[in-house]
Amino acid sequence: MSKEKNKTLGGLPFEQPPHWAREAIWYQIFVERFRNGNPGNDPTLETCENALIDTLPSDWALTPWGHNWYKQEDWAKPTGLDFYRTIQMRRYGGDLDGVEEKIPYLKELGVNAIYFNPINDAPSLHKYDARHYHHIDVTFGDDIKGDLAITAAENHADPTTWQWTSADKKFINLVKKLHSEGIKVVLDFSWNHTGNNFWAFKDIEKNLENSAFKDWYHTKFIKDEATGKTTFEYEGWIGIKNLPELRKIDSKGKIPGHPYEGNLHPQVKEHIYAVCKRWMDPDGNGNFEDGIDGMRLDVAEHVPMGFWRDFRKFVRSVNPEFYLVGENWWTKWPDELMDPAPWVKGDVFDAVMHYQWFKVARAYFAQPNDKITLPQFRKQIDSIFLKYPDYTQQSMMNLAASHDAPRLLSTFFNVNKYKYNCKPQEDKQYRTNTPGQVTYHQVNLFLLHQFTFVGAPHIWNGDEMGMLGADDPDNRKPLVWPDIDFENETQSEFSDYTYSEKPSFNQEMFDYYKSLIAMRKSSPVFTYGTYEMTELLENEKLLAYYRTLNNEKYLVVFNSNNEVSEVDLSKVTPKYELVFSYRCGEIEEKGHINMPAYSAFVVKINQ
Repeated sequence: MSKEKNKTLGGLPFEQPPHWAREAIWYQIFVERFRNGNPGNDPTLETCENALIDTLPSDWALTPWGHNWYKQEDWAKPTGLDFYRTIQMRRYGGDLDGVEEKIPYLKELGVNAIYFNPINDAPSLHKYDARHYHHIDVTFGDDIKGDLAITAAENHADPTTWQWTSADKKFINLVKKLHSEGIKVVLDFSWNHTGNNFWAFKDIEKNLENSAFKDWYHTKFIKDEATGKTTFEYEGWIGIKNLPELRKIDSKGKIPGHPYEGNLHPQVKEHIYAVCKRWMDPDGNGNFEDGIDGMRLDVAEHVPMGFWRDFRKFVRSVNPEFYLVGENWWTKWPDELMDPAPWVKGDVFDAVMHYQWFKVARAYFAQPNDKITLPQFRKQIDSIFLKYPDYTQQSMMNLAASHDAPRLLSTFFNVNKYKYNCKPQEDKQYRTNTPGQVTYHQVNLFLLHQFTFVGAPHIWNGDEMGMLGADDPDNRKPLVWPDIDFENETQSEFSDYTYSEKPSFNQEMFDYYKSLIAMRKSSPVFTYGTYEMTELLENEKLLAYYRTLNNEKYLVVFNSNNEVSEVDLSKVTPKYELVFSYRCGEIEEKGHINMPAYSAFVVKINQ
């Protein structure tokens, strides 16, 4: 590619991520569990229809926000299903009004980029089972019946007939308000599969081989010669029948955990592009400032590389600074993580959700069963980051927890192998109650690493509140806002221990996150600087690294051990300034700083 063609319209090289994404402090919002700002649009039996294999009971109702998480509702008990079946039926009514209400909270915290889990119209709580890609879920608007009527009247295959529902308008207005506060917006989409309520799939169910959309999925029509009746079969994502897979073409087949060539069916591709343009440039005037700023792409390795290459070209032609981050997680669960390299060469994604970094960091800072030593940590971190150009390193979404993994405090409290046997249903001894003080110290050291290292730090909504939670679905509890009174939480029916604790907002944890974000924003060195691991002569057990940009240099030091240590800064540099301390005192005369067990500090080195 020539240098001329290597530039997008805005001057950003095609293969490079936008600068705003490298400077991002990510905050991930799962809308249904964030905040119920408008009880008038709460989910109903109708809006949840066909969301699950299990049918919702006729007396189903919204669950109160402060409900004991592991306690089944009165409507759930008679089903005879266990907690982990009925929990998928549960709704709390979180909505976009709740997000808008909490913009001042997000500003106070200091985040500047939001990654929304899917909010496309869908019957489930997670919304990866799209009914419509081109509409926001009807329970996020102001007029459920009116929005349903609008969508029913459209020709979904023809974008010229698409209308704007109240939910759509509310989202566009929210984007504008977030942009006015300096906060970027990224939406989550799955181009691998839809829900079985998706409009094109419903047409196939109705018209079978006469459907104009029969080639959108991997369908097979079977006619019974005796009855003359035709049925059809289709592929569900990893066998899940309410998530039918969109058709892949020109491919020799998937290789689980690895990239594979091919594309999506042309009609599917055309529809996806129309959906993208709708949310990237809502008013169609060529000014994308009122649209979303990027996308997180679900189960990215299940979609062929040919599509992804074309997809990047398309979105960059609309918005030259559009950010793409892929979910590229497991090659072989639970022991082998995917190598993101094929997806971040500059022709597909800008970054991935960086579970690869977190697995190593957890193994060092939490010291679980799959723990690693300090030399191993240094070596593995280098192997993860240094194979990429600096702009790729800087744009990686460095996340610790998400809707798909245990909450940060819980994953540090438990010693299980990463992402393995990490909820009571899988391990009766998995701890879902409040950790001891050592766990909080370990988490705080890890967080200091997250906010002083290469890559854009990410917060899973609620972690900054000190929330607890095992793996999905226990990581999707409603957020513990200070103005909501919660019932005591008691243990899971699967747990082999008991407790009773009242969930509440942890102000100390929130303030700690705020201080870390403020420090990261205080200098471009934490975003754009290089890193260099170093060994301090006083104690080979201390983790230390430099962050350097031009003439600016910082030293970050961690004592993640259960013993006291000491550092003599005079042997490192004659001039320094203490800018952050966790459990360490001030620097003493002659440059000595005492480091209690589980402590850390950051100094600016004055040249």
